[in-house]
Amino acid sequence: MIIVQVKEGELIDRPLKRFKRKFDRTGTMREIRRRTAYTKPSVRRREEILHARYIQQMQDQEAQ
Repeated sequence: MIIVQVKEGELIDRPLKRFKRKFDRTGTMREIRRRTAYTKPSVRRREEILHARYIQQMQDQEAQ
């Protein structure tokens, strides 16, 4: 649970901004979006392999 303290005489804008920042850092929305769409294990594995190839190519280019 996210708790934001509101100081005496403080406008609502500042605590709301602090809340939004904390909420973004928790990654709750990203997790919800990720869970809404099902990806088959074979598709997930293919994406992992493509990502690994991309990373390897980037490291190879750095080494040259």
